[in-house]
Amino acid sequence: MSISFSDLTFSWPDGTPVFDGLNAVLSGTVVGLVGANGAGKSTLLRFVVGELTPARGSVTVAGRIGYLRQDLGLRVGSRVDELLGIAPQRAALARIEAGEGTEADFDTVGTQWQVEDEAVALLGRLGLDYVAGSVADLDRTVDTLSGGETVLLGLVAELLAEPDVLLLDEPTNNLDSAARERLYEVIRQFDGMVVVVSHDRALLDRADVIAEVRAGEIRCFGGNFTHYEEVIEAEQEAARAAVRDARGDVRKQARELVEARIKLDRRARYGQKMYDQKREPKIVMGMRKNSAEVSAGKLRNAHIDKLDSARENLDRAAELVRDDREVRIELPATRLYPGQDVIELAGLELANGPVVDLRVSGPERIALTGRNGAGKSTLLRQIAAAGPKVAWRMLPQRLDVFSEELSVFANVAAAAPHADAETIRGQLARFLFRGADADRPVAALSGGERLRAALATLLLADPAPRFLMLDEPTNNLDLPSLAHLTQALSGFEGALIVVSHDQRFLADIGVTRTLELTADGLVE
Repeated sequence: MSISFSDLTFSWPDGTPVFDGLNAVLSGTVVGLVGANGAGKSTLLRFVVGELTPARGSVTVAGRIGYLRQDLGLRVGSRVDELLGIAPQRAALARIEAGEGTEADFDTVGTQWQVEDEAVALLGRLGLDYVAGSVADLDRTVDTLSGGETVLLGLVAELLAEPDVLLLDEPTNNLDSAARERLYEVIRQFDGMVVVVSHDRALLDRADVIAEVRAGEIRCFGGNFTHYEEVIEAEQEAARAAVRDARGDVRKQARELVEARIKLDRRARYGQKMYDQKREPKIVMGMRKNSAEVSAGKLRNAHIDKLDSARENLDRAAELVRDDREVRIELPATRLYPGQDVIELAGLELANGPVVDLRVSGPERIALTGRNGAGKSTLLRQIAAAGPKVAWRMLPQRLDVFSEELSVFANVAAAAPHADAETIRGQLARFLFRGADADRPVAALSGGERLRAALATLLLADPAPRFLMLDEPTNNLDLPSLAHLTQALSGFEGALIVVSHDQRFLADIGVTRTLELTADGLVE
């Protein structure tokens, strides 16, 4: 099983090129598709399923395709049966059972008379019986589910269709550790080809091929993500050494050119002195002068050519050194003092049952954990509704913190009305929105770009936040950006509550307390 891209050429409507004559073949049991945010990973998946049409070239894939997209959580009005792809069959069954069925209804149902029970049973086998344990639960809407539950439902929908090729776009976003293990097991047992876009190292280490999307090209590496990193690091070390050697050669050639010019100038002055003193016949001195000028010109040109060649070698060597753009966040002075009150909740009953007591004071760093659907996102919204005692901002899981039709710049400007345009653009550049990128509408951004835009909107707001609530902030971030987000949060001097299932990230930002939300409330 394989996916072939032939002469694939595509640009966005604003003229931004994505691919120009891409030729590549993806093959393997599990292919990890990696690359920086905006490199075109999700775009490639959309070509495979036919959502996008290239300006030139083609995509070839055999068999049925399943596609788990990363923006399922944005479909807040959708029902569970719509996500599962069985809504038409359910509607047809309802009309048939009511005695109002038409021939078209019978065609829609086909042989799927037990589709509702089968869907509920499959949900149960994948650990989602608490989401839809009965046929009636299939009418629930996405906005009543957690992000992790929505992802798992989307996966169930694709499995119900029995695809030959399964495309997964950031499938572990919002999944708790138990759900991630179930996903890993589904991928292991899948009888076909899996192509996964992810920044989850544990998932990528289960791949047998890593395909890197970079500068409009695809390069495949046999082995898992750890092997890929080892290969890239070895190449980069060699590239950095080549740059050091090339720079040394440039300095050497520049020095020799200066020395040659000094020597030639001395010869020229000596020749002029001899000419002025007329110690030889005029015709002899003229021939000597012409010969010296020709020799000097050849010598000077030879040194200039060597210097130009050394500079070209340096440029070629430098091109091999990766200079990936990375988010560089400088949070404003937001210091809280030990013991300073931030929020206090007593006897707060969440919609799904737990009763919560919570007190946050000073620059605490709290990790909020719990299974998918436990109510973590709900608790963050309740904290916000209760009104923290200091300036605060919340990054919701669905990233609905801005106006989709407005540009990134316009959204940040609305959140920071007292900041001038130059300051806003300078700050946005730190989030990799430089020049025209800052003027793109939010609706046109990729998943990783949306997260960066949301972070910029919150963190550049006026007044500066002294209390941050972040709901799965690492979703869709590429690895360099994740490292810089971690660095920025490590230097944040305010209070922090983070919902995350990424244990490495939580450890790196130095959480001081871990609270698990259970049916009995918060357990420390």
